[in-house]
Amino acid sequence: MSGSANDPASATAAELTARLLVVEEELSRMRAEFDDLTLLYQATIEHGEAVEDQLAESNLELQQTQRRLSEELTEAANYIFSILPEPRQSEPRTQWLLLPSTELGGDSFGYHEIDQDHIAFYLLDVCGHGVGAALLSVTAINVLRSAALPKTDFRDPGAVLMALNDAFPMERQNNMYFTIWYGVYQRSTGTLRYASAGHPASVLCKPDGGVHTLSTPGIAIGMMPDMPYRSAQCMIGSGDRLHLVSDGTFEVETGPGEMLEFEVFVGRLSRSGDPQELLAWVRGLNGPGPLPDDFSLLTIDF
Repeated sequence: MSGSANDPASATAAELTARLLVVEEELSRMRAEFDDLTLLYQATIEHGEAVEDQLAESNLELQQTQRRLSEELTEAANYIFSILPEPRQSEPRTQWLLLPSTELGGDSFGYHEIDQDHIAFYLLDVCGHGVGAALLSVTAINVLRSAALPKTDFRDPGAVLMALNDAFPMERQNNMYFTIWYGVYQRSTGTLRYASAGHPASVLCKPDGGVHTLSTPGIAIGMMPDMPYRSAQCMIGSGDRLHLVSDGTFEVETGPGEMLEFEVFVGRLSRSGDPQELLAWVRGLNGPGPLPDDFSLLTIDF
C-alpha cells in the first residue's frame, strides 16, 4: 500500500532526492572545475616547455655572440700589437712593455726615423678603455708614423702637438681625448727636443746617477681648440737612458686610499729600468687582480 503525502516515509524520500540533486549539481560543478584545472595544467606544462625551449635557444645565441665578440676583441688586440714597432737593435736602442688592463686599452707608442739626423719617440694614452679608445689610439699613432699632418714640421714637437689638437677635437671623437709625450732626438748635436700634452713626465737617467723629469705645460689633445704647445730641450749623452711612461705604470694604490707617489716610482725606475722587473714591482704594490689602467713603458738607451 502506497504512502500519502503526509506519510513520513514519503517526506524522507523527497528530502533525500532533493539532497541528491544538490550533491549531483555540486559534483558536476567540481568535475567542471577539475576539467578546467586539468586543461590549465596541461597548458602550463606545454607553455613551460615552450619557454624552456626559447630560453635554451636564446642562451645558445648569447653564447655564440659572446664567442664571436671575444674572437673579434682578440683579433683587434692582435692588430694593435702588430702595429707596434720592433725593438731597435742599433743606437738608440729600445725595449718596451705594453700590458692592457682589459682586452683593449687606449695606450700606444712608436718611434721612427724622420730623416738621417732625426728620430722621433712618442707615447700616448687615450682616455677610457675598449674599442673606441683603441681605435683612436691606433689612428693617432698611424698619423704620427705616416707624417699625415699637413704643413707640420715633425722635428718640432710643439708644432706636432698643435697639429694633433686641430686634427682630433674631442667633439668629433665621441668626446674622447688623449695625452701624449713626443720627443725628437738629433744625432748630430745630441739634442732632445720634446713636448707633452697632459701626459706624465718622461724620466731621463744619467750614468752618474742623475735623474731628470721631462715635461712641458699643456692640456690633453682634443680638449680645447687652438691650444698652443711649446717645446723644450735637453742634451743627451752616451749612456743616457730615457723612459716614456703612461700613468698606468704608477697610479696604483699602496694602501686603502693611498696612491703610489710619482717620486717614489721615479726612484724605483732609475734603479732598475727593466720593464718586467718594474711591472712585477708595481703588481706587488697593487695586489691581486688586474692593474687599474694600461701599463706602458718605452725605454730608450743612447
